[in-house]
Amino acid sequence: MRETLLSTPEGVRDIYGQECERKHQLINSIEEVLHLYGNKDIETPTFEYFGIFNSDTGSAPSNEMYKFFDRNNNTLVLRPDFTPSIARCVSKYFPDEELPIRLCYKGNTFASTERHQGKLAEITQIGSELINDDSSAADAETIACVIDCLNAAGLEEFQITIGEVEYFKGILEEANLDSKIEDKIRDYIQVKNFFGLSEYISGTDMAEDTKNALNSLASLFGGEDILDKAESLTKSESAIQAIERLRKVYTALKYYEYEDYVSFDLSMINGYDYYTGVVFSGYTYATGNPIVKGGRYNSLLAKFGKDAPSIGFSIYVDELMNGLSRQGLDKNSDRKGALIVYIIEHQESAVRLARMLREKGTVAQLIRKSKKHEEDEYMTYSDMYDVGKVYILQDESTVRIISADRSVDEEKSIDDLEV
Repeated sequence: MRETLLSTPEGVRDIYGQECERKHQLINSIEEVLHLYGNKDIETPTFEYFGIFNSDTGSAPSNEMYKFFDRNNNTLVLRPDFTPSIARCVSKYFPDEELPIRLCYKGNTFASTERHQGKLAEITQIGSELINDDSSAADAETIACVIDCLNAAGLEEFQITIGEVEYFKGILEEANLDSKIEDKIRDYIQVKNFFGLSEYISGTDMAEDTKNALNSLASLFGGEDILDKAESLTKSESAIQAIERLRKVYTALKYYEYEDYVSFDLSMINGYDYYTGVVFSGYTYATGNPIVKGGRYNSLLAKFGKDAPSIGFSIYVDELMNGLSRQGLDKNSDRKGALIVYIIEHQESAVRLARMLREKGTVAQLIRKSKKHEEDEYMTYSDMYDVGKVYILQDESTVRIISADRSVDEEKSIDDLEV
């Protein structure tokens, strides 16, 4: 019984201490960049009606959602994804707005993945959505914002890989395949099983040029030069337009001077079915999963009553923290606080000193001295909580100041302190 009380369910965990502080600082750094791009904050409910995320909107699979019922027997789910929620909000609160809407969010999503995969079921995300802008410039701006966010997070080496869903769709539409065959091909490409794809399509009667285009997807990865190769593999007008779109995005990213951060992968189609154009993922060293995903979803808002082109991204904060940690880039806060140790007779002076410190922006902890603990124990305690100085009240007007590295140990009048 006690073990159950102290444990967390599979897929979730506690975060505390320095890790929790670093996480909040990371989110704040990213949020500042999002605001600099003109994004306004939005908060959506942690749980919503099942219909917001069902198969019609192309969100997470039903069997991965945490479902429950309200008192009226409506099916509710913990949000597995932010984008459908924001699509609902925009359709409800901005039904007639035609100019760009920029929104940013932060919070947790919930997905019940298969056991023993080592994945978290509760994931912290932060990201943005740009509504009512269907331009390649908006695609480039969104990717540039991602790059600025990752730089602000302290990441030094990372890559944004860009794909185009319409290129893949164009090849399939030109081939006029049966829907079951299309779904099977999509499944192979989604998991990057190109050997399985090649074997599967070899047994179909599709045209040889279509087989060649699909088999070539595995090699359509790299720099700008692969766009020419991709274009040469198809006669589909929509696929060719998709390649031209990527060229425009790349040109705009060069204006940002961010071309070194990006590469292309024409086999990338991402997981959710609502993506309709440019898609992208971000990767860094020492992590096996993307740290960011995003893309264009021009058809999603129409399902909620507003026909509006949109693009957005989400940064996976927990995965980003893993990358920073494994690369030795997860620096602790350099903001050192103060610990004020006092006895009850000196409480008024201790409170006055704490207020003085806090007014100057210094974190100040008050701790009443106990006869059970020696002075050395309070010094050890201070080492655990990023304390820069320990203030020990000697009397109502005098304080002993000890620096964290013990290089300073002096007495001063409280009134003469320069805090």
